[in-house]
Amino acid sequence: MTEVLDRYFKLKESNSTVRREVLAGATTFVTMAYIIFVQPAVLSGKMFGFETGMDFGAVMTATCLGAAIASAIMGIYARYPIAQAPGMGQNFFFALTAIPAATAAGFSNAWETALGVVFVSGVLFLLVSSFKIRETLLNALSPSMKHGIAVGIGLFIAFIGLQNAGLIVKSPATGVTLNHHFLSPDLMVFFVGVIVAVSLHARRIPGSVLLGIMAATVLACILKVAGASDVYPESKLATMFQFASGVFATPPSISPALFKMDLGNALSTAMLPFVLVFLFMVLFDTVGTLVGVSEQAGLIEGNELPRARQAFTSDALGTTIGACLGTSTVTAYIESAAGVEQGGRTGLTAVTVAILFLLALFLSPIVAMIGGYPPLTAPALVLVGAMMFKGVGKIDWSDFTEAFPAFVVMVGIPFSYSIGDGLALGILSYSVVKLLSGRHKDVHWVVHLLASVLLLYFAFVRSKVG
Repeated sequence: MTEVLDRYFKLKESNSTVRREVLAGATTFVTMAYIIFVQPAVLSGKMFGFETGMDFGAVMTATCLGAAIASAIMGIYARYPIAQAPGMGQNFFFALTAIPAATAAGFSNAWETALGVVFVSGVLFLLVSSFKIRETLLNALSPSMKHGIAVGIGLFIAFIGLQNAGLIVKSPATGVTLNHHFLSPDLMVFFVGVIVAVSLHARRIPGSVLLGIMAATVLACILKVAGASDVYPESKLATMFQFASGVFATPPSISPALFKMDLGNALSTAMLPFVLVFLFMVLFDTVGTLVGVSEQAGLIEGNELPRARQAFTSDALGTTIGACLGTSTVTAYIESAAGVEQGGRTGLTAVTVAILFLLALFLSPIVAMIGGYPPLTAPALVLVGAMMFKGVGKIDWSDFTEAFPAFVVMVGIPFSYSIGDGLALGILSYSVVKLLSGRHKDVHWVVHLLASVLLLYFAFVRSKVG
């Protein structure tokens, strides 16, 4: 079996092993397992205090199956160490914008219509992939832009990690601020996880991120038993961390959401703008994630991404399959960088993630305990973000027409809280700076065309739908 896996995934060529790929896949899975519980909470409306009509259990099952199928396609067909699952951002847009818009348009089956919108955007995405438009876009980006994307994503996921840990909190005066309660159980769990992960990583011990998460989990259990959650009732330990009720559980039925998308309403005039928004969101999130993670893994060759068409097709198939199962846009996950940092270099990493998502259907109590308490996975996000920042030194800072757009991408992604929006701002600035500096010929014509489309998109489409 090992020889078969080695030949298909070219493990030796990638300087990897089966053990390393499996460990990387496990690391990626643990850092993104939160989606198993966040996704149904968002799509059902329970997170926001209202009901969308979608069944919580059905969405959970659809999430696991969609992530498993899409990750397997990415791993086997594209052979990239990139996992897929319902995307954060797209799910909020689905629940808070698309469903209310369908209701306002007079459709009684609002969530079914929204699923239809996702399906149509996935089909369009697949067509775009078939005509190699995304490959052209990807290869048109300069090396500095690609490094800037990787750094921007690193900052983004580190910022998410710090927020999940509770170290960075909201402030009415400054937007965000530092949480000074360092003895709170959430921060203690986070700090232990970071210290263990960073120390082991510095010693080049395989599985450092996963071991850091395990250490943090042990501490969380100790603090819970010791009554720390009673002393700090406002902590996430008190409100979100629960001991596993068991090991195995029967998966919830998927039938309330399976094949429920309404394509007729989705193609109506009222919903077409939302099809475009979902298409743009998944387009730029995918390009940004593929570039960032591939750059981190050293998979980009000669400023080009090998097997880009297969990777893009895998992503498009994930979206269409996810809509059929009953969940919002399935796309490449930036948390894949956690597995890459642990040595994942081939599609076997993604296949491992796929298998774990299937197992999660039956091991939901264990996954809930770890994935349902953000401070446990926050150390992985922060460490990976730090490692991805090294690409900043590869940006051509001597050429301001390259450096400034890369800078815009780096700050745009975390500040806008969106990979897609940050990348779009970077492309717009790249085109404008090159044009005004008289160096428009240095840029692929596709970038100028895309910048024009993006300007129209922000002015006339995105501004209308939030």
